[in-house]
Amino acid sequence: MSTTYMAKPLEVERKWYVIDATGKTLGRLASEAASIIRGKHKPQFTPHVDTGDFVVVINASKIVLTGKKLQNKKYYTHSMYSGGLKVTVAQDMLANKPERMLELAIHGMLPKTRLGNSMKLKLKVYAGAEHPHQAQQPEVWELRG
Repeated sequence: MSTTYMAKPLEVERKWYVIDATGKTLGRLASEAASIIRGKHKPQFTPHVDTGDFVVVINASKIVLTGKKLQNKKYYTHSMYSGGLKVTVAQDMLANKPERMLELAIHGMLPKTRLGNSMKLKLKVYAGAEHPHQAQQPEVWELRG
């Protein structure tokens, strides 16, 4: 009788990956990054254990949205006061906070649990080409397709 392998949190080896967002579609990049953060690319993936790696996304300001999403896609925030709803169009978000736009897309693809909250800390997004994580010796991750 064979037993199923279950990864243990202390046995997980973490790597760092750099993804260049220049000319990449928002959703396709986000799903790939979420998969890496979750650890689904590893053979020892276990759903209830954080087996994922760190992801550094650079050039977030050069991300691409298809169709009319720049004008039609909206981001909502609420201050919890009456009349406190703020709506931001994707075009403004891309101009002002491109890192936030990518973070929201990737965070939306991670689990909505305590495990997911700890996974969110493994994402680092930068609008430009520079990042302060050279000491971790990140590898370049090429997106599929």
